[in-house]
Parts: sequence; structure tokens; C-alpha cells
Amino acid sequence: MMRPDASVFRPNPGLANMNPPGIGFWALVAEDFRTHDGDWLSQGFWAVFWHRFGNWRMGVRVRLVRLPLSVIYRAMAKLCEWMGGIFLPYTVRLGRRVKLEHFGGMILVAQAIGDDVIIRQNTTFGIARLSDLEARPVIGDRVEIGAGAVIVGGIWVGDGAVVGANAVVVRDVAPGSVVGGVPARVIGGRDA
Repeated sequence: MMRPDASVFRPNPGLANMNPPGIGFWALVAEDFRTHDGDWLSQGFWAVFWHRFGNWRMGVRVRLVRLPLSVIYRAMAKLCEWMGGIFLPYTVRLGRRVKLEHFGGMILVAQAIGDDVIIRQNTTFGIARLSDLEARPVIGDRVEIGAGAVIVGGIWVGDGAVVGANAVVVRDVAPGSVVGGVPARVIGGRDA
């Protein structure tokens, strides 16, 4: 199992636009819209949209111009939290085509979430201990996360892994593994 470079586990201070490189803001929004099945009422789409907007505004260098954008971001991100039950801070490095499959009870405070990830309702990403507030998970590409899963600590969930419903993940997950249980353990492998 090859763990990613340690730089991926460093917190994003939120001082720059950390949207995925190589694609413009509106093209990224269009891709996110398609990822959420073209549903304008999808709470997941709006949570991802305001996350992207929060990052985009940090690319505006003139602070006075950025100020109203920051007010809009904070208000709308809070509205997504209240109305959709999804907390996704802009400091999370979010990949492309991430789908928040359902809504409600989602606390998604990871260091990074890769491309083509599916996250279902009542999922928690975050710290494991108050003594280490920066130890948050890194989710690889093509990961599927079941409803009610908890992934905490400075751990890595490898590319192509599947985290079962209600699993509590506190250790690294190898790429392509299927994990489940409390605490989570390997229960199989994912077919290629």
C-alpha cells in the first residue's frame, strides 16, 4: 500500500483558489451539475457550488472587491448547512465530479477529497482527537462512501476503495479494498 506524499495531509490555509487546476470556474460548475444528474434542486450540487465559489473568490486579489464575495459565500454556505444539512468548508481540497448522493447530516471536514467520489448521507469526515486538530482524512479517487460512515484522523482512504454503510474508519484503507464494521476492517476487494 503506497500512501500519498505527506504534503496532501497538510491543511489548506484557505488563502488561494484551490479549485482543481486546468478547468475554469463555470466549466467546473457545469461538470458538477451533470455529476448531480442535472438537478437544480439537489442540495449536494448547491453545497459543491458554494464550495467552488468560496475557493474562486480567493483568486480575487483586491481585498475590497473580495469582501462582498466573502459575505455572499459565508451566507450561502451557512444556508446550505441549515437547509441541506451539508457542511463542506472551502478549505477542503475537493476534486472533480464529487457527488453528494443524498443530503443531511454531512460533516465533510477532510484535508482532501479526490475525483469521482460518491458520498452518501449522514457521513462524517474529521478529527479523531482534540489533541490533533489538523489530522483529517484524505479520500482518494473513485471512492464510494456508504450512508452513516465515519472517517476520522489523519488517515488515507486509497483509490477505488469502498467504505460500507455505518463503518467507522480509523486506519488507512488500501486501494480497492471494501471495508465495513466498527471499527472498520477489510471485508473484501473491489472488482476492477
